[in-house]
Amino acid sequence: MATRQVKISQNYETIAWKWMRYSAILLIPLVFGHVLLQDVIVGVYEINADYVARRLGTWFFQAYDIALLGFAFAHGVNGLRQVLRDFIHNPKTFRLVSIALFIFWAAITAYGGIAIVMAVNAKLASL
Repeated sequence: MATRQVKISQNYETIAWKWMRYSAILLIPLVFGHVLLQDVIVGVYEINADYVARRLGTWFFQAYDIALLGFAFAHGVNGLRQVLRDFIHNPKTFRLVSIALFIFWAAITAYGGIAIVMAVNAKLASL
């Protein structure tokens, strides 16, 4: 019996659906690693500004925290978009809301990434 291949169009909804799954898969090890390091290995009572500056002074932890921020926020914003789908019935309005949420996600992720890199560099310069 021959199988039939189905071509799925790559529209915004398909891409958003895929990224919801990708972000969930990537968030699991990122969050577990973060909790393991911060709560188990270091301990919450040992975390202060100097510890954060030393930790984020490395490119690895900067990239790690930016990825954690970006994927967690993407997952949450896409979830909000799906909830809004239940309340917004006009396709054009929903498209505008989707675009606005994407811009919001990109701006907050960029702002957070810049803050992670620049604030740590400012703290290290003052030490």
